[in-house]
Amino acid sequence: MRNGFIKLLAGMVGLLIACPSWAAHPLITDDTGTQGKGKFQLELNGQYDWDEDDEDLTVKSTGGQASATLSYGVAENVDLVLSLPYIWGKAEVNEETVYDEKGFGDVTLETKLRLLEKNGFSLAIKPGISFPTGNEEKGLGAGLVGGHIFLIASQELGEWAFHGNFGYIRNENNVDERRDLWHASFAATWEVIKNLKLAANAGIEKNPDEDANNDPAFLVGGVIYSIKENIDVDCGVKFGLSKSETDISALAGMTFRF
Repeated sequence: MRNGFIKLLAGMVGLLIACPSWAAHPLITDDTGTQGKGKFQLELNGQYDWDEDDEDLTVKSTGGQASATLSYGVAENVDLVLSLPYIWGKAEVNEETVYDEKGFGDVTLETKLRLLEKNGFSLAIKPGISFPTGNEEKGLGAGLVGGHIFLIASQELGEWAFHGNFGYIRNENNVDERRDLWHASFAATWEVIKNLKLAANAGIEKNPDEDANNDPAFLVGGVIYSIKENIDVDCGVKFGLSKSETDISALAGMTFRF
């Protein structure tokens, strides 16, 4: 039983770390924005998850991650992005703990390149590599070097902004999971008043579990508030739309630009 949960959680962590870093937390979907040459952005984000399944056994799991993501503008339209997560997870079956681990996860290094920008519409690509810095035996990392590449599209229309992502994830692993995964998602933000935005996000990813009969799908709702021009705070809630997705997650973060 314990080995089964380690396999499951390792796969979930591997997929989470392989995905691109959030650019406008609490959104999962990235946008095409870059920092500008010589400029930095630091994101400090947290997530707490709850999940319960009573179909055969009463299975309860909690966990989440805190992450730091640093972006640097190599050029006006090119960023380097480094992400380091700290992960924790706990699972109980019929109130008996079968998994309880925490520690640093896999580090991700990405490049975002904006290819096109015209009349409020822009396109970017974002390739990345995940390094096996997390403890594979504890289910905190994939154990192998992985990679991904995402196509990002954004459209700005006054107070509204829309973003779409489609990506391929190479899920290298040692636990017999699918290695070829995809991600598709769409997000929108609305600046209700100056410095205050409402955000919504929906998406779906290929399930890494070969035996699963559905794919994780999610819906996110949240708020982004700019305290100053270079400081944002945010919060949100992520809901699972399919059985294989975590039931509910609480999201919060801060972003600093300098």
